[in-house]
Amino acid sequence: MHFTNTSEAVRAWVHGWALSRGAAEPDASPWGFTVNIGLPGHVMSHVLPTADAATVREITASATGPGVWLKAFVRAESLASWIAPGWSLPGEPGYLMSTPLRPARSPAPLPHGYRLRTWTRDGVTHARVSAADGTRAARGQTAVTGATAVVDKVETHPAHRRRGLGRLIMHTLTDTAAEQGATVGLLASTAEGRALYETTGWAVSAPLANALRGPDPVPH
Repeated sequence: MHFTNTSEAVRAWVHGWALSRGAAEPDASPWGFTVNIGLPGHVMSHVLPTADAATVREITASATGPGVWLKAFVRAESLASWIAPGWSLPGEPGYLMSTPLRPARSPAPLPHGYRLRTWTRDGVTHARVSAADGTRAARGQTAVTGATAVVDKVETHPAHRRRGLGRLIMHTLTDTAAEQGATVGLLASTAEGRALYETTGWAVSAPLANALRGPDPVPH
């Protein structure tokens, strides 16, 4: 499977991401999608496959409650100049990344003293690496929708980094997705995570900037 442009990739990503997060099916609109998350700090996300100043200003001006996110696949400095008052860009800019998926010839090695467990629930495959004492060392999950697998929530505990656990999680998730029929992987990466993903064959498809509607200042 090959995406001809960023918009196609984003459309595939948002459906897998919503499934991974246990959210409702994305609601389509002329400018993109809205995903209802329902958490206090993440009420919903507006996802714009393409973004321009007029559209972003209209959406952000109409969202007046806190906890609303906007995801745009543009450079962070562009999004920062378009958002309405009350919005900010938290954290580092990110990236939409992709890779072709093929079943692995051999499993990735498991470092000594660790245990890998995988399970699938409600269409989402989870991978977890536990240390010898049973504590979580690394984790991640993937949701397959058709030919696309969206990898999500990959993290390694600081005490267990530089031992190949992140690479193991990625190989486990992508191998499982390929076995389920997925031919392309997508993920939203932080700047820090980009280096890990690039070493496992992923490439940047587009920049990703996130904006958040915060609470209005308390009057004095």
